[in-house]
Amino acid sequence: MRRWWKILGLAGVAGVAATGVAIARAERRRRAYTPEEIRVRLRSRVEPEPEDRD
Repeated sequence: MRRWWKILGLAGVAGVAATGVAIARAERRRRAYTPEEIRVRLRSRVEPEPEDRD
């Protein structure tokens, strides 16, 4: 029974480590943008897309 607790604990530690890696990777990707790129992305989210008129 004790062995299963060890395995469960190791799986939990591995999950926490994997989550940390994913967060660090996303943070690096986010910080790679220049200020101008961030402005363009934010404006594209806020401004409505033009409607196609025939």
